[in-house]
Amino acid sequence: MPAFHTLGRPDRSTLLAVMLLFVPLPGLGQVPARPPAGETEESISVETNLVVVPVSVRDAKQRFVPGLTLQHFRLTEDRTPQQILSFRATEHPFAAAILLDTSGSMERKLSLVRAACANFIEGLRPGDRFTLFSFGNGRVRQLQDFTEGQEISDTLWDLEARGQTPLYDAIMQAAEALSQQPEERRVLLIVSDGADTESRASFDEVLRRSLEAHLVVYAVDLSDQAVFGRSPGPDPTSGLRELATRSGGQFFRTPGGALLRDAFAATIEELHHQYTLTYQPLQERLDGRWRRIEVVVDRPGLQVRSRQGYWARKRPR
Repeated sequence: MPAFHTLGRPDRSTLLAVMLLFVPLPGLGQVPARPPAGETEESISVETNLVVVPVSVRDAKQRFVPGLTLQHFRLTEDRTPQQILSFRATEHPFAAAILLDTSGSMERKLSLVRAACANFIEGLRPGDRFTLFSFGNGRVRQLQDFTEGQEISDTLWDLEARGQTPLYDAIMQAAEALSQQPEERRVLLIVSDGADTESRASFDEVLRRSLEAHLVVYAVDLSDQAVFGRSPGPDPTSGLRELATRSGGQFFRTPGGALLRDAFAATIEELHHQYTLTYQPLQERLDGRWRRIEVVVDRPGLQVRSRQGYWARKRPR
């Protein structure tokens, strides 16, 4: 059983100086039927698999837009209007998997990774749950099982950077773990320099599995180009960028410090201001093809971001 400690009581003197940079800023699977107690929800009861679509809505000044109702939203799949079966406009808990890159290329950035992880967890609210994974030295480790609260395994502070980067294998394992959780909203937070160097899984497999598990992916780029202003070759983060975009999440390129703090504060704030829609496709063709989702809000001047689609199931042979 790993030891735990509560945030706010760091046990490494070298960590304290780094943590001062990260003071929080102010200000297709089975879907569980039970909403959290006390939550406002407009829904129609269904007994089938649903497509879950978390939606972020901002105004022209990038402020979150509260107070929208079901009647404000229009959702299409492959340009065909769909009936929204449930709509949630209030905060409800989510499950998050945090993936921390501990490969050799992260040696000079590992203190940033620890601090960024702690910064995210400090922003969780009652009911939110998280798990921790590390990937490096050719293997993926689950450091902590799903936990409600702000206690982090002491294993986090003992991580060392070494070896190759099985990024895609880590995403596959985290996606599988999240797919088993009862929460409608499932979040994958990846902190990495973006370059996979040793995985059995391919990017296409990772993308498909993440969307099947209806994950929203947030990726923080700590590549040399982002942190040190240089890169030894092509941009290694294109895969993470596509994964975040397709799932309806965000990709943050940050050199660390205050900007890294801001990226994690922005992620937490967005998760606490999302709308969640679900629908059942009107024509469920089991052909394994890509289905494009588009969400529109019936108010001018607003920016809407959601998952871009999913791959339909294939008919069993």
